[in-house]
Amino acid sequence: MKRVSNSQWKYFHISKRFPSEEKYSLTDQIRRCSRSVCANLAEAYRKRKYPNHFISKLSDSDTENGETQTWLEFALACGYITNNEFEKLNNQAEEVAKLLVYMMNNSEKFLIKN
Repeated sequence: MKRVSNSQWKYFHISKRFPSEEKYSLTDQIRRCSRSVCANLAEAYRKRKYPNHFISKLSDSDTENGETQTWLEFALACGYITNNEFEKLNNQAEEVAKLLVYMMNNSEKFLIKN
């Protein structure tokens, strides 16, 4: 969870530099979906008693992580972030994706036993 949360803060701080005309589009989208990764992971943790719900929330988190990566690509294409910033942030998102997929594929390790 800490790795996911740290990434979200990096997205927030980097998006502060985006032009004001992006406030309600690119800036808002990156902030919303990166925060949603954390929120869905927290919800998944609380659903550990219910395997299908747990996996569903992890899947939602993974989807939001993918959306964050897409918005980062737009930010790079618009010149709002550097190639170096993109690579760092995208690599972090890939690490988060690997963790989420691992949790989905090995959900029994994280579930609450009755």
